[in-house]
Formats: sequence, structure tokens, C-alpha cells
Amino acid sequence: MKPDPKLKEIIKQDYGRFFMVNVQDLIKISKLPVPPTRGHTHILIYLTSGVATMRIGAYPVQIHKNECLIVAAGQVFSYDQYEVNEGFLCSFDDSFLTGKIGSSDLIKEFEFLTIWGNPIIRPTPPVANYLRQTFERIHDEYAQNGLKNPNIIQSYLIAALCDLNTTYQPLSNSENKKAVALVNHFKELLYQYIHTKHQVTDYASMLNVSPNHLNKIIKQITQKSPSRWIDETLVTEAKVLLFQTSHSISDIAAQLGMYDASYFSRLFKKYEKLTPMQYRKMIEKS
Repeated sequence: MKPDPKLKEIIKQDYGRFFMVNVQDLIKISKLPVPPTRGHTHILIYLTSGVATMRIGAYPVQIHKNECLIVAAGQVFSYDQYEVNEGFLCSFDDSFLTGKIGSSDLIKEFEFLTIWGNPIIRPTPPVANYLRQTFERIHDEYAQNGLKNPNIIQSYLIAALCDLNTTYQPLSNSENKKAVALVNHFKELLYQYIHTKHQVTDYASMLNVSPNHLNKIIKQITQKSPSRWIDETLVTEAKVLLFQTSHSISDIAAQLGMYDASYFSRLFKKYEKLTPMQYRKMIEKS
């Protein structure tokens, strides 16, 4: 964020638990581009007009009017352009949903708050109308009182998430629930162990399946091999470290469990068309 007096007006104290702002207000005081960054809270964007384009993990995503984009906590995101749009941006952590009203069991029902969930939700017109009213109510309460009345905000936020859940569509439409569960578990393990485990056999062992079976199921459900998933996740993690730290290229490679810096640079260039050093310089110039 740019140093701006308006920042304190729209984002109150305790913003690590929750805040809600108008997208159009936030973009005015944002520094763009935002290189790959890992968020520690869930971010929800609901547009009432215009278009919003981001990159979540290794993939570009875009939403339009009356659509919702969710970046789950722990997921890597980036965006690099100013766009004409309006709507609401909400940030919250799990603990905010588990106060007097919510529960951990309730959170488990929202697959879109997991790193393997579909980040885009396209509500039906009636649900979109409810959501707009709900977000307006939350925003008015937060703008006037901050978190003085957390139960009010929490109850409306849970209602909005429940509404979103009614029109949520998983990334895979496969009817093979066992296969989809395996893919989701693989993605979760990838997120947890990418700094130390880079072989398909590592993940097959943790999932108690053969490497061939894992390869077959991952390709079938995602159209990509597990080795491609591993490579892309490594590169995404590298981009975060190149932006958020000043560590040397060899140190970053080591943090990712890759002790051959030249191999790390070749892998990075394969996917980004730039060496890690060139990528860092590009970020610094922007």
C-alpha cells in the first residue's frame, strides 16, 4: 500500500482478523504490480461492476460483475494491472469464523477456502442479489464501527459464505469422488512439503498408492502430470522468495531443497522464460 491518510480510514485496527473495503477505494492506494505473494488470510472479492484479473498459484483467473473470487489462506497470488471495477474486498482468517457463532466444522463445508478449491464462484442472479445486500451491510458496519460489533459482521459473513456455497462448483466435475479426493490430498501435501519433497514417489508413498496410479489419476482429473504440478509449485514458491526476501539465488534454491543452483535456474527459466536473477531485476524495476 502507498502511504496514504485514507488507508487508516478504510482499514481499521485488528485488520489481521478481518477487514472489508470497496475495491475501487483500495486500488487507488495500492502499489502495482504486486509480484507473487502469499496471503495468511482468506481474501474474497465480489464485483458489482467491471472486471478483475489476478494470478492464483500458476494460473490466471478473471471475474466479472456479480462474480466472486476467493484466494484461500496460504495460496500465492499476484496481479499487475489497474482495472476499472467496483465491488467489495474482504479479508478474514479462520479464527474470525469460529467465534461465538461459527465453528471449525462449518469452515470445513466451504471447499473454496482450501488451497485446492475453485477460486471462482458465479452465483445465480437471486443469490448475487442477496450477496450484494449482505456485503453492503457488512461494509457499512465495518466502516462505521470497525470490529466493535464482531458478532454482527461474523453472522453476515457466514451467511454470505453459505450463499456462495449454494452455487459453488468444484474444479473437477468428475463423478469419481475417490479420485478427486486423492487429487485434493495430493495438492494439500504439495503445499505442505514442496520445500523438501520433489519426487512423485514421495507423494505416492504418503498417499499409499503406486507412482503409476498417482500419475494416472492426477492426469485424468487435472490434465497435468504430478511432476508438472511439482515443478510449477516449486517455481511459484521461488517467485515468492525472490520478491519477499533478499536472499541469494543459491540460498533460495537451498530453501526449496534444491542444492544445485544451476539446475534450479534452468527449471525456473523453463517455465518463466527468465532466470531467477532476471526475474528479480524485473520486479525491482517495476
